[in-house]
This record gives sequence, C-alpha cells and structure tokens, in this order.
Amino acid sequence: MLSASYRSLLRTPGAAAFFLSATLGRVGIAMTGLGIIWLVHGRTGSYAVAGLVTGAFAVAEALAGPPLARLVDRFGQTRVLPPLLLAHTAAMASLVALAGSGGPHGPMAAAGAFAGATVPQLGALSAARWTALLQDDRPGALTSAFALESLGNGLCYLAGPALVTTVGTRTDPAHGVALATTLVVGGGLVLAAQRRTAPTTAGAAERRRAGRSLLRPGFVAQVGVNLTLGLYFGATQVSVTAFAVGHGAAGAAAPLYAVSNGASLLAGWVYGLRRWRGAPRVQLAWVTGGAALGSLPLLAAGSVRGLGLALAVTGLAVPPILVLSSVLTAASVDGAALTQAFTWLNSASAAGAAGAAALAGRAVDAHGPTGGFALAAAATTAMALVAAADARATGRRRPARRAPAGRPRGSRPRGSRPRGSRPRGFRPHGSRPRGGA
Repeated sequence: MLSASYRSLLRTPGAAAFFLSATLGRVGIAMTGLGIIWLVHGRTGSYAVAGLVTGAFAVAEALAGPPLARLVDRFGQTRVLPPLLLAHTAAMASLVALAGSGGPHGPMAAAGAFAGATVPQLGALSAARWTALLQDDRPGALTSAFALESLGNGLCYLAGPALVTTVGTRTDPAHGVALATTLVVGGGLVLAAQRRTAPTTAGAAERRRAGRSLLRPGFVAQVGVNLTLGLYFGATQVSVTAFAVGHGAAGAAAPLYAVSNGASLLAGWVYGLRRWRGAPRVQLAWVTGGAALGSLPLLAAGSVRGLGLALAVTGLAVPPILVLSSVLTAASVDGAALTQAFTWLNSASAAGAAGAAALAGRAVDAHGPTGGFALAAAATTAMALVAAADARATGRRRPARRAPAGRPRGSRPRGSRPRGSRPRGFRPHGSRPRGGA
C-alpha cells in the first residue's frame, strides 16, 4: 500500500496518468533485451548471434538516446513520441521477420540496432515532467517523486525479465517480443496524450543556452557518478555469476540478484519518505563513500550467504545515489535541456555497465570472481572520489543563473536560481532534498 507521501504525489493533477503510462512502457523496455535473446536464439540456435543482435540493440540505444532527447526538448514529447514509436514498431517487426526467415546475421543485427535507436527514454521523459510539475511545489515533493520513479523502475526490471522469460519459454519467443513492443508503444502513446503535464518547448536562444549548460561542472560530475555506478553494475553481474558457478551453486545467482534488488527497493522506499539534513552534494558524497566501503566485503566473501549479505549492503546505497544525482542534475542544467540531461545519465550508466562487463570477464578469467569484485570496488571508489570532489568544488564555483525548467502548459511561470545553490525545497534544518532517479 502506498504511503501518504506517495499517494499525495499521485493525487497531483495529471501525475498519476503520466507516471503509470511511463511505468507501463518501461515494463516493455525491461522485457525487450532479454526477449531479443530468446527470439534470436530460438530461431538460430546460437547464443553468439543472439548476443550480437542484443549488443547492437544496447549500443544503439545508448548512442541514440541523447540526440532523441534533444529532439524532445526542441519539439516536445507529444510531437516526437508518436513517430518514434511507429519506427520502433517497424524495427521490432523487421527483427521478428528476419529471425524467423533464418536470413543472414548482419541484417538481424541492423534490425536490432534500429530497434535500440528508436526506444523511447520513458524514464527521462517522466522525470522531466515531475521536475516541471513540482519544482515550485511543497518542500521535498520532487525528492519523493524521483524516489517513486526509482521504485517504479526497479519493479519494472524485476517484473519485465520474469514476464518475457515466462512467455518466451512457454509459448513462441516471438510472443514475448510482441508483448514487449505492445507495452512500450501503448505506454508511450498514452504518455504522449498527456499534454497538460508535458514540459513546454523553448525558443532557439534558450535552447542554445540550455545546451551549453550540459557542460557545467556540476552536471559533468553527475555523468561521472552514473558512469562509475554503471561500471559497478556491469562488474557485479559478471562476478556474481562466476562466484555462484565456482561454488557449485549456479542456481544461486538469481537469488543473489534478487537480494540486492530487494534491498535497493526497500532503501528507495524509505529514502523517499524521510526528510534528510544537509545539502544534496554533501549527502551524495557521504552515500557514495558508504557504497565504496560497503563494496569491500565483496572481496572477502567466502560463501553464497556472505556474498548475499555484502550485495544487500551495497544495494542499500543505490537508490539514494540515483535520487541525489537527479536532484543535482535538475539544479545544474537549464530547464530546456532537462530531457537531454536525464538521458545522458542513463546513457552513461549503460556505457559503464557494458564496458565493465567486458573488463570483468577478463578479470574473472585471470583472477577468479575476486578479480571482478575488485573492479566493482574500484568503480565505487572512483564514484565516491567524483562526488567528494564535486562537493568540495561547489563553493568555489562562480554562480550562474539557470533558466527555469520547462513548465506544464497552463501553469504559472517559474523563476531561476543560481547554479550550484540548493534547489527550492532544500532547507538546512531537517527538510529533505528534492530530486529523483
């Protein structure tokens, strides 16, 4: 049952409609990558080909995300989403047809890349709507909104893979891909129809200024935080699997992931309910430092149970990191570039995960699971150093004015505030920050 804080957020006019539609679409996105693996392997019998197509999908999604977000910031969500979703439908249909025909692997990889390049970044679109809707609202509302986003995203990535696996194994794998595409397109179209909460678009001069705001040190630091967090995720996924196999308990890998995800969901729920003291950059420095320390027991884990406990400890830090990073992004970037900013965070995390998976594979081959966990610990240490350096540098930066965030149509204009200062709603004595994941 939702707490009073989250229920209050969803009672904000228009909020429930865009949050639920974006969440529905994200369930489909969480299904798509694994659905492609089931489809291609089922048709070709080759995991190598399945990995090739899925890799093309992931790389294209990461590369195309920021340019698509720039189009959204320029033309608006309601204009960009429908043609993008139509292209995604065509790409997925082409992939299903090519896989079924047993044709050359190159066209299948191209279709996978096209599908990845047309995936809508629904999380970024929803985050931009929350920022526009709640920026001048009650203290702490935006923090709770982004915590709710983090919870929704976590649940999507728990339910999506389980759903597509069930459909793909019990029926035709193409049915799982079709269901994933239906959820992505359906959720995206419903989101596009929510015009009242869609952020407004900016003029050419404001867009140029907003684009330059993506180079501000505060935002660059958040890209670094998300890149290193992705490195941690990628290294951990490979290392946990290798650890379970090495201890003769390959089936324990899934429960170990579930323990980490469960701890993260719990931490995200609690974080969004409380009021936290301190400036957000200081909070982020402390939380990332805790994550770095919490990752050290991964190196010493000698049993499946011990590893599960270590993963749960590090999992507790993930939601606050994501929430605070989005808080600081919203405070550092001009409103006309918010969708691009949130998408860059997602792309940085995805790039880090992909790179770490390859590096961790080599480390595990050379040094066993401990080598992979050492890479994960190095990633969290780097993340803590980036956050600490940003917190120290904030007071020395020359203040800059940020443009108001894109506001929903029909709402009152919003003022600006100095870059690097606390967003509205941050109070020094006991109130919690605004922000989100």
